[in-house]
Amino acid sequence: MSQTFRYPEILEIARRDGKVTVDGLARHFGVTLQTIRRDLSELADAGRLERVHGGAVLPSGTTNIGYEERRALNADAKVAIARTCAGAIPDGVSLFIGIGTSAEAVASSLLDHRGLLVVTNNMNVANILVANPDCEIVVTGGQLRRSDGGLVGNMAVATIAQFKFDLAVIGCSALDRDGDILDFDIQEVSVSQTILRHARRSFLVADHSKFSRSAPARIDSLSAIDTLFTDRAPAAPLVRKCETWGTTIALPQ
Repeated sequence: MSQTFRYPEILEIARRDGKVTVDGLARHFGVTLQTIRRDLSELADAGRLERVHGGAVLPSGTTNIGYEERRALNADAKVAIARTCAGAIPDGVSLFIGIGTSAEAVASSLLDHRGLLVVTNNMNVANILVANPDCEIVVTGGQLRRSDGGLVGNMAVATIAQFKFDLAVIGCSALDRDGDILDFDIQEVSVSQTILRHARRSFLVADHSKFSRSAPARIDSLSAIDTLFTDRAPAAPLVRKCETWGTTIALPQ
């Protein structure tokens, strides 16, 4: 197999898993370690990957990947995470659901819940929950971000500030090793910060690929989150920090 055909599959594996390893790719393609190292170096030179010890990760940057690509990325993991999160949400509560494909997956898992009041700044979440007749839906104002149906800006913040939610469900673009919750859009960050201030309990939904990504804007620390719902446990040092903070890590069963 020539490198021309390997490159797209290497990038797809990196998007799916958040990283690739030299050993794993060599076994996958049946080529030498040297060949894979050369492939990864060329992809890194082209700005498609970042080299790390033993492999490569998706490049850090200041812009997020496209919405449809994010929706397809780790789709099965997002469904499993969403079901676990929805299982922790009782009937009859007030709930905020934020922007992002993981948050939308949670909304899809709430269609059988009863007596919910859901406030959202995500047009996709609102459209999903229309199918639940026992769910009252409030959509914030704000500037519509056409790329993903999100509502951001001062009007969204002002609407959120009028509520005190029993629960809030938010997503993020990245989680760094210090436990900082990161995003690309500064306007979205201010909305997420307001959500956390106006929720009695907060849930973060993030698949494992977020552990190897980076983004420039800080929302808060995992210490502000009651439960992190993910599909793989983060690195041991961050697990220990979560134990210190009282942040529960919930994995699909």
